Amino acid sequence: MNFNPKNKTINISLMVGAFFIVSLILWNTNSFFEQFKKEERHKMEIWATAQTEFRNSSQTEDLGDLHLKIFQNNTSTPMILVNKSGTFNAKNIEGNKKKDTAFIKQKIEDFKKENTPILMTHKGELIATLYYGNSEVLNNLKYYPLALLLIIFLFGAVIFFFFKTNKASEQSKLWAGMAKETAHQIGTPLTSLLGWNELLKDENINPEISVEIEKDICRLQTITDRFSNIGSLPKLEEKDIVVETKSAFDYLKRRSSKLIQFSFDSKVDELPVMLNKPLYNWTIENLVKNGIDAMRGKGHIAIEIIPAGSFVNILVSDTGHGIPKGNYASIFNPGHTSKRRGWGLGLSLVKRIVEEYHNGKVKVLSSSKDGTVMQISLKTKI
Repeated sequence: MNFNPKNKTINISLMVGAFFIVSLILWNTNSFFEQFKKEERHKMEIWATAQTEFRNSSQTEDLGDLHLKIFQNNTSTPMILVNKSGTFNAKNIEGNKKKDTAFIKQKIEDFKKENTPILMTHKGELIATLYYGNSEVLNNLKYYPLALLLIIFLFGAVIFFFFKTNKASEQSKLWAGMAKETAHQIGTPLTSLLGWNELLKDENINPEISVEIEKDICRLQTITDRFSNIGSLPKLEEKDIVVETKSAFDYLKRRSSKLIQFSFDSKVDELPVMLNKPLYNWTIENLVKNGIDAMRGKGHIAIEIIPAGSFVNILVSDTGHGIPKGNYASIFNPGHTSKRRGWGLGLSLVKRIVEEYHNGKVKVLSSSKDGTVMQISLKTKI
């Protein structure tokens, strides 16, 4: 895409603004996570203190209900209390695994990585160690930034593809409009040429001149039909694929250099296919001319027609320099060209004509330094 300086500035500003907002959200989420973690640590320290006082109180001492409420209210944070004797008591952990020693040992190691253990002492003597992990809320909060980034990424992808599709649609309409306008512009002088040629026939001139002019006029008419059809939904008619392919091929053969060898082979004598003749001929012409350009005006061009079930494959091969494998798909994109002087529209038109107008397929069947084989697949009427 090409943008003017003003659009570039706007796009850069939007990108910087979006980056700033995302960074701010991530920073705020991280700050909230750390604050929540500190508060959970403080809660666990209170629990450990209450547990220490409860253990070391005498049976006659009245501690009130505060200790009991502290113990009862902590139902979300998983913890393991390991006494100095080595016995343990697990809380807020899956019921079936509270007595599984191997599981508890693994959990203790996990809790050490999440939070620093709390040492419970009385009169300078260690009586127990409290290991605790992050609560479910804290764990969910930890993945919140990733979920947020995923949402932002998906939203950005939707926006990108929307604008890309919208721009592609606009370009398609533009090309269609230009094609129809070109056909209209050619049509006006073409009508005049037909009239002038009829006048020339009445004059005492060499009849061959008039015949050659008629050929050129027919060629211009064909070009006009092509542009007219590319700018609108073309009409498909039942045609013999062998006859139409050979006709287009022979036309190019007669007008090409003698340094190029042409060969045509069909595995069937006739095969009906729904075609738009001007556009199909344009397709063959583009593929053959591309092959001639790849061979730099010297080599062998061949077309082979092979039935394949309910489809027919038309193979166009050349002995040119070949196409890199990584470019098999991109050569059909508008603007892609390896020529110094070229618009890169030939193969993109081929793809549009074959796939959009004829519901077929076109691809690079094979390519190497010895040449390239392009394949068109069309559904037959049989």
